[in-house]
Amino acid sequence: METLNRRKFLQTTGIAAGVVAGPLLKFASGNTSLNDTINIAVIGFHGRGANHISNFSRIPNVRVATLCDVDERLFAKGVKSLSKYDYKVKTEYDLRRVLDDKDIHAVSVATPDHWHALATIWACQAGKDVYVEKPASHNISEGRKMIEAARKYNRIVQVGTQSRSNPSIQAAMKFLHEGGIGDVYMAKGLCFKPRDTIGKKTDGPVPEGVHYDLWLGPARERPFNENRFHYNWHWFWDYGCADSGNQGPHEMDKARWGLNKNEYPVRVKCIGGHFAFDDDQETPNTQTAVFEFEDGKLLEFETRGLYTNTEDGIRIGNLYYGTKGWMHLDGGTWKTYFGRNNEPGPSMAGKGDNPMNLAGDGDDNHFENFIKAVRSRNPKDLTAPMEVGHLSTAYCHLANISYRLQREVKFDGKAECFIADAEADRLLTRDYRKPFVVPDKV
Repeated sequence: METLNRRKFLQTTGIAAGVVAGPLLKFASGNTSLNDTINIAVIGFHGRGANHISNFSRIPNVRVATLCDVDERLFAKGVKSLSKYDYKVKTEYDLRRVLDDKDIHAVSVATPDHWHALATIWACQAGKDVYVEKPASHNISEGRKMIEAARKYNRIVQVGTQSRSNPSIQAAMKFLHEGGIGDVYMAKGLCFKPRDTIGKKTDGPVPEGVHYDLWLGPARERPFNENRFHYNWHWFWDYGCADSGNQGPHEMDKARWGLNKNEYPVRVKCIGGHFAFDDDQETPNTQTAVFEFEDGKLLEFETRGLYTNTEDGIRIGNLYYGTKGWMHLDGGTWKTYFGRNNEPGPSMAGKGDNPMNLAGDGDDNHFENFIKAVRSRNPKDLTAPMEVGHLSTAYCHLANISYRLQREVKFDGKAECFIADAEADRLLTRDYRKPFVVPDKV
């Protein structure tokens, strides 16, 4: 395979000056009709990307035109999942070839975390709109560059925090913001997901059909290992962000939403560890993070991957505490209680009340919301624009930085850096492997 550096990539796609040509022009310059077909490429579809395929393909006048993954062994299954539609689906292993395709209007990024930023930035530069899975980025610096790229190239970028599009959760947030339980002074996110050991595996040859150099992308060079590949990449710092950055973006997003905090915390302390198992995993399976804001309000996030009770019956969800009462939010269902006797107050039963259903009925809505904004060309139509996804993701990164340094950190939200802490600042970004470099100027 020919290796394309960033400059050659821009030259070959003809967008060095941010120019968009061909079928993309009407999507870049104005509204589109409901009858215009939007062609989407799903990039990465071994896991969550399969949901992207099914959700986008169900939307009228949206076509999943290309499936892209570095593992060609997945192509047959992916194409079969779209066999009921009357069009031929392309397959590609190199996302740069997808971005060079003038017939593709938008990309849906469900790669491992370490690819989210570069895939999004390159797509914006190529004139594509982007739906990118959570966590929005692999580090805080990347998230800021993604915002800059979306703004500079006038792209629609939605982050996959689906709860933002869930009507029941929207109603819960409205209730909280209108003082329903008084002044909300603390919110807590819960991630009690059972995680078994990943064991130990030795390095080995790259399987046939896997383009491992592309999979590594920005990450450092390491031999191929099945334990660092499909899904288990979550538990290695080079590629993933632990469950704090896996489930955390959902629950921390809802926690800060309920607190009505559109700002960074000033102090973060995270403790935890990797308990019970002697295996290859680098990230913790138990974490407790506390975020303190300038006004003294608190946000907590807790990960329990081993054996645990629930909190008020919740395994994946949120709790909110106010000066008059408190709220239980589990999937799309919320309940409120008041006074010393926990007298029941207003509540709402949302769809998908199974506690492992992360967003209730928000999932379909979120993909549809993205398409609505692609058609309108108005970022304000998005329920989770890049700015929102970046801030919630950054909370996850702050927790992991505190955990990795094994101490409290103090943060300057306006400057987006730590206060007199060069050691922590180094973890705001990473060392990139050329040519897969997130540039200083997008």
